[in-house]
Amino acid sequence: MNPGIRRRGARLSLLVAGTVSAAALAAVPSAHATDVLPSPPVASVGPVLPGAPGAPGAPAPPAAKAPAFGAYLHYGPRGVERMSELSEWLGGAELRVGHTYLPGDRWSNIEGAPRFLEAWADWRKEKADRLFVLNVPMLERNEEGVSDREVARLLRQGAAGRFDHHFRVLAERLVGLGVPDTVLVPGWEMNGTTYTHRCGPDPESWKKYWNRIVTTMRSVAGQEFRFDFTPSRGRDAVPWTQCYPGDDVVDIIGMDSYDQPRGMSFDEQVTEPFGLQDHVDFAAAHKKPISYPEWGLFRNGDNEEYMRRMLRWMDEKKPLYNTVTDYCPHGVWQCKENPGASAVYRDLLSGRDGTPAVPTVPTAPAEPGDPVRPPECSPLDLGDWVDYWLGGKLCVRLDWWQGERRG
Repeated sequence: MNPGIRRRGARLSLLVAGTVSAAALAAVPSAHATDVLPSPPVASVGPVLPGAPGAPGAPAPPAAKAPAFGAYLHYGPRGVERMSELSEWLGGAELRVGHTYLPGDRWSNIEGAPRFLEAWADWRKEKADRLFVLNVPMLERNEEGVSDREVARLLRQGAAGRFDHHFRVLAERLVGLGVPDTVLVPGWEMNGTTYTHRCGPDPESWKKYWNRIVTTMRSVAGQEFRFDFTPSRGRDAVPWTQCYPGDDVVDIIGMDSYDQPRGMSFDEQVTEPFGLQDHVDFAAAHKKPISYPEWGLFRNGDNEEYMRRMLRWMDEKKPLYNTVTDYCPHGVWQCKENPGASAVYRDLLSGRDGTPAVPTVPTAPAEPGDPVRPPECSPLDLGDWVDYWLGGKLCVRLDWWQGERRG
């Protein structure tokens, strides 16, 4: 979507019951009803070797960060202001992603007017671990219903270098504003029909044009840009794989995924051709991280199941970042039409501070097949390398000394 007409937790945690002084802790996986997980390894409690992670005097590994998340709240400075308000609504959750779109009406706006970008650049620079995500139209008149014939002609011109200077100006402005590591999403949803920068009329020219944009922007001194190739979920007008421009000019493989079409279940969104699973598999095959620059509710209304399942999906697949589209009909905070899904979003994300969390005891009846977390379970800080090897955190039951209670 663009700023004009914009249509549009459960983490694996290993729970251990036993005594702190026992020789081993029995790990119990927490999984979703639809998941089948292998038995986890048994973690032994033994002496810490000198120099090993966690040993006295050894340097502590950096704290692992959970996937960054945020929301599209408004394309201009008001969007920056609303970040803190959304964080407050989420119980102080850390919103690490700021997301906006350059207007695609004319080239002067695609070049990134400084006054438009200044507020976003200031927000990004306040904390080192923040991400600034900027959707960039590849052609002007981006929502004016330009014909396929004209689109094909413009794509050929772009592939020949006619528009390079516009993207050089944008790159220089971003570097000059102190945000050389901006995540750029050029030509988003190129597999559809909405935008002039669509791929369908001439996929080969589209790919060559993408290459010129990336090459031009990377040529600017001081840049550290990452380029996110982001189609919409599903086949749409053309299979998005036909538009992929190559691993050397793509850093992230994203997907815009809304709850549509009407009547499509989340499982179908996963398994449909060019859907969520194909996206993950394609990115893995190309050794690229994934992202979800746009996602949210749509054709199926206030769909709590979609919200729960999409958040769960992202917790499992660990995208580099995700930003929910937060306005009606898609949103959760600024849209009062979705109270049920909004409550799910708020419940599952409230208080997240950017570090992996141990799931709490479920407050609702578990789904069939879901294991129950042992009560009074306290997480152990065994270090990032142990957490990584085990696939999650360990915790110890606080009532271990009571033994097994028999009726």
